[in-house]
Amino acid sequence: MKREREEDGDEQHADAGAGVEGASPMKRQRADSGAEDAGVAGAEEDAAAATVEQQAAETAAADAEPGSGRAVGPTPAGDGADDGDEDDQVFLPRSTSRAVVKKGAECPYLDTISRQNLDFDFEKCCSVSLSPVNVYVCLVCGKYFQGRGLSTHAYTHSLESAHHMFMKLDNGKVYCLPDNYEVYDKSLDDIRHVRDPRFRPEEVVALDKTVKWARALDGTEYMPGLVGLNNMKANDYINVIVQICARITPLRDFFLDASNTASIRSPLVQRFGELMRKVWNTRNFKGQVSPHEFVQAVRNASKKRFTAEAQSDPVEYWSWLLNSLHSDLTGGKPKKPSIITQCLQGELEVTTLAGTGKGTAAAATGQDTTERIPFLLLGLELPPAPLFKDVLEKNIIPQVPIFHILRKFDGETLTDDIRAGRRRFRITRLPRYLALHYRRFTKNNFFREKNPTLVNFPVKGLELRDVLPLPERPAVASGGAAGAPGAEAYGSSSKYDLVANLVHDGKADAGTYRVHVHRKAEDIWYEVQDLAVQDILPQMVALSEAYFQVFELRTDATAGSTAATAAAAAYSAAATAAAQAALAAKQGGGGGAAAMDTAGG
Repeated sequence: MKREREEDGDEQHADAGAGVEGASPMKRQRADSGAEDAGVAGAEEDAAAATVEQQAAETAAADAEPGSGRAVGPTPAGDGADDGDEDDQVFLPRSTSRAVVKKGAECPYLDTISRQNLDFDFEKCCSVSLSPVNVYVCLVCGKYFQGRGLSTHAYTHSLESAHHMFMKLDNGKVYCLPDNYEVYDKSLDDIRHVRDPRFRPEEVVALDKTVKWARALDGTEYMPGLVGLNNMKANDYINVIVQICARITPLRDFFLDASNTASIRSPLVQRFGELMRKVWNTRNFKGQVSPHEFVQAVRNASKKRFTAEAQSDPVEYWSWLLNSLHSDLTGGKPKKPSIITQCLQGELEVTTLAGTGKGTAAAATGQDTTERIPFLLLGLELPPAPLFKDVLEKNIIPQVPIFHILRKFDGETLTDDIRAGRRRFRITRLPRYLALHYRRFTKNNFFREKNPTLVNFPVKGLELRDVLPLPERPAVASGGAAGAPGAEAYGSSSKYDLVANLVHDGKADAGTYRVHVHRKAEDIWYEVQDLAVQDILPQMVALSEAYFQVFELRTDATAGSTAATAAAAAYSAAATAAAQAALAAKQGGGGGAAAMDTAGG
């Protein structure tokens, strides 16, 4: 059967050949012309293939030349995660019209850039793949995409949306896609500066000496260093601490110089430095900054202790932030000095009475023990609020002078604690920036209470030597506080000026935080609450329910000036008088008088 099928096939082939040979002359001519056409087409295909091979060989030879700027081999299709130098090695068809770098005048798409859509305050992740590797920003719509080669998200976006200008976020280079050439033009420098602000030394020095306002793209004016911070949900406690850190001059100057933290791999340090530079940037496209990246770094570093979803205590966050920054800056060596300890660290002498405390050395040995410990902030207890109303059925708002509660650190006042024992505190070294925490909140087994007591404090000229026994040169830095910039100007001074005042509004278990900050260039106070920034009278600062304060130590020359002392005294008296008058007007005649009597007593 198989043999029969093969024979039938041979006969059919023979018949087909005989049919062609036995056909008419016209049919035979058409068959011959078809064969000739097939032969010509095959020759053309062979020539085209040879031409393609020759072009490929020429391209490879051109790519092998140094400085050609083209890849030697093709990049795998769809690989958008190539980073570093591999990103520049993109295989494209050879074209004599493409240049490696073109000037702005040669790029027809430079005018399509929309600066209003650009926002560099969020995570540098691709909007499609969510990958942080090799990310580009579209300068037309502001979205982030990964890669630049063929079949990458940025390349596809350029084809689908006709958006051609892209900037690489890690180095600021601008490319035109899908043509894939780099664009060099000085008009793009402002975008690079907003992406990664940089400051020259002379610019840093001039921040507190010149009154400079900047203008955003929408026409609104803002003050560099005093911009609003976006509250994503409940991160107002983070925003107020950032505003306070921006007022600590040596700390600010340290992080404005990016070279100081370039070798530190801590994400918290890097994001904090970036946020400081964005807050003080004089060429922002908008008048506010979003701390989104910094909040994410805080969330990861604190293991979700401090997040934007739930409100926390700003004083606890202040302590955690300073200790974390100090640990990262020193490589985990707590005794090594850093800019944190140089600005904010003082020293206390703590004496524990014999036989007191649980597990203390004084309880074990039966003798008084004395030790010196560093501190970054001092906690001050407020007197308890009155339980009853006055004769006019109005609540009495008690007041207490700051000098009264500072006697806790005079070396004689005893502080009782069941676990730590009976202790006496004495300040042996003053920090350059003194942080005070008024403990307004108390928590028991049932609820949390807020103490409404007002603290009367001077806005300028807080002289600690009047109430505390200090050494002859209390501000001489040593130990972890040594080596601060300009430390030689401080030594015998003990007079402080207020630079930041944090206030809590609302109930104990809720409420919001705002901060009063002093702008040195104008000598004006401002109130900042998230995005809202407005000026405020210093008398209203003295009237607020202060929760946390930062004072700046005067230099020896400024503290010894008679004129400065007299002006500070007059300023403090006027502020106190205005605060008392405002409080009396707020409470009414009888209630105000009762409050004054309480404060006087």
